[in-house]
Amino acid sequence: MKVIICGAGQVGFGIAEQLAAEGNDVSVVDINPALVQRANDVLEVRATLGNGAHPDVLERAGASEADMLIAVTQADEVNMVACQVAHTLFDIPTKIARVRAQSYLSKNYSVLFSRNCLAVDLAISPEIEVGNTVLRRLQLPGAFETLSFADGKVLAVGISCGDECPVVSTPIRQLTELFPDLSAIIVAVVRKGELFVPHHDQQLEAGDDVYVVAPADQIARTLKIFGHEEPVPRRVIIAGGGNIGLYVARAMEAREPVVRAKVIEADRARAIEISEELSRTVVLHGSALSEELLREAEVQSADMMVAVTNDEQVNILTSVLAKHLGCKRTLCLINSAGYATMVRSLGIDAQLNPRAITMSQILQFVRRGRIRSVHSIQNGAGELIEAEAIETAPVIGKAIRDLDISEGVRFGAIVRNNQVFAPTGSTELEPKDRAILFVRSDHIRQVEQLFRVSPEYF
Repeated sequence: MKVIICGAGQVGFGIAEQLAAEGNDVSVVDINPALVQRANDVLEVRATLGNGAHPDVLERAGASEADMLIAVTQADEVNMVACQVAHTLFDIPTKIARVRAQSYLSKNYSVLFSRNCLAVDLAISPEIEVGNTVLRRLQLPGAFETLSFADGKVLAVGISCGDECPVVSTPIRQLTELFPDLSAIIVAVVRKGELFVPHHDQQLEAGDDVYVVAPADQIARTLKIFGHEEPVPRRVIIAGGGNIGLYVARAMEAREPVVRAKVIEADRARAIEISEELSRTVVLHGSALSEELLREAEVQSADMMVAVTNDEQVNILTSVLAKHLGCKRTLCLINSAGYATMVRSLGIDAQLNPRAITMSQILQFVRRGRIRSVHSIQNGAGELIEAEAIETAPVIGKAIRDLDISEGVRFGAIVRNNQVFAPTGSTELEPKDRAILFVRSDHIRQVEQLFRVSPEYF
């Protein structure tokens, strides 16, 4: 696949790195010479200096032969115009734009991205996606990661196994025997930095992080089995009153009437602005790194600190300070992959990576076959995928144990006629089934082949 990426910042660079590593023909465009040089030096890509919205620049980047354009510059308008130019002049089939201004995304103006208006196949709003992820994490505080599939019918959660975890030293096969009515499947384990699909006779160890797929209504029970019975937080402090913080606070006011939320915002004008938009949420002006201000916000009795400022270092330090002062749990937004392995050792309970969330949305369009959603985990080491089985797909009519798949793949759930069940080795997929499965990154192509769309389907 030939892909043009407009924008070589953190998000664009990360997307280019992964797509190039998967063997795609990638071109990167940016107006910053330093970023262009970095892409040329570090990545197996072709980097072009210039404005991605300009036709001549896109032409030099190979737009006439491109299959996809991904516009993730800092300017929404550049991203949208780049998509339109790609459509009108070069007939690029798939156009994706990052759009951060909420005005563009209002339901009142949804016609803007229709087929007859702007040629944008997917408008990505990292703020909204991160905000929704925060809200899911608040509902399941015992999980360090929460992913939704099949219109919310299935969830995948990341669970840490501490020293007191009840299922440590228990063979995975025995867990199924102990809880026969539980449709939860352990699809992946992270042990000492290594991500793998466990065998049924393997035991979980203290320090393991496990990914479990289960029907949404069984997730709370699943967490309890792993020793996580943390109550849903009722007192929440949000550090950062930007788009993400405001979105979360506004959503909690609408959905969670019993939650008492406070927002800490460093910019006075912004603090006044959001205080006028929120009705029940207390807004405090000042630095989230101020111990005095945190105590004024009653962090010592808070159930959750959500650190979502624009500075990831501030987010990390705020989370550590909040935990030190007595806050029960912390959720931290970071952008750098280098910090991802560090934050857990600092006692931070969970983290969010906007780049990973954005990448997951894009991968849905990159993956071949009828892929409904993709979530990249562990810095791209693996993916949780929702795939739809169509009549002509090779996966149809074969038992899972007979499929040509490696040990890097595990099915976690099947949705059939709106009903969720746990697959076994004898399960055969039927047309229109939705399968939720874990795939290690080096086995992605196998899964794409299983769910590929044959020409005779059309």
